[in-house]
Amino acid sequence: MARSLEPLIVGRVIGDVLEPFIPSIKMSVYYNNKQVNNGHEFFPSAVATKPRVLIQEGDMRSFFTLVMTDPDLPGPSDPYLREHLHWLVTDIPGTTDATFGREVVSYEIPRPNIGIHRFVFVLFKQKRRETIVSNNPLCSRNNFNTRSFAAENDLGLPVAAVYFNAQRETAARRR
Repeated sequence: MARSLEPLIVGRVIGDVLEPFIPSIKMSVYYNNKQVNNGHEFFPSAVATKPRVLIQEGDMRSFFTLVMTDPDLPGPSDPYLREHLHWLVTDIPGTTDATFGREVVSYEIPRPNIGIHRFVFVLFKQKRRETIVSNNPLCSRNNFNTRSFAAENDLGLPVAAVYFNAQRETAARRR
């Protein structure tokens, strides 16, 4: 398996959120000029503003869908049913960033209450432009499922993914 998948396997992103895939597009995610690397921790205050997501490959005729989820909801976990959707952007042209796409679900600040949560960015290559229906019930924030969303919208396997960890920030940590 590709070396770039190892952190996604160790962090259980592959398995809990995604099926195994071969990364084929370079995607970079930045919060205030700090790059997101698999498994690194960010404080919620550091991710309060929408990140910059760069798609560094493809071409302007290729379109991508970006999904950001939190698979670590409290309560009984069933990775096939429960993720929280934090952001959904479609129709992002290759070699640009997410601001050039169509924001279907606006960015929601990660606010984990209990424990450490993984926040996962997944990039899919669309077969054509405007393939995602914005009034699709699968686009709701609660009980989102990345696998079901990809299957319903004929997206196939991801082309890139990265995740970070965050936990509740106490008042002392914010200083």
